[in-house]
Amino acid sequence: MTTNRTLALVLLVVGAILLFFAYQASQSLGDQVTEAVTGRFTDSTTWFLILGATAAVAGVGLLLFGKSARR
Repeated sequence: MTTNRTLALVLLVVGAILLFFAYQASQSLGDQVTEAVTGRFTDSTTWFLILGATAAVAGVGLLLFGKSARR
């Protein structure tokens, strides 16, 4: 397994874990109250969503379009 493929898989797993944490955080009572009052998630939940989605997309992109995929 090449370094690019390993990095892509690590990014994909980290992204999935962060998205799972974002889901768990969004289901908490405090976050639901904040969302009901302000219409937005808390800052920590938002960061989990942004970083998780970014890492997952980067992992998939590296798997599909990485240097080792061309060989």
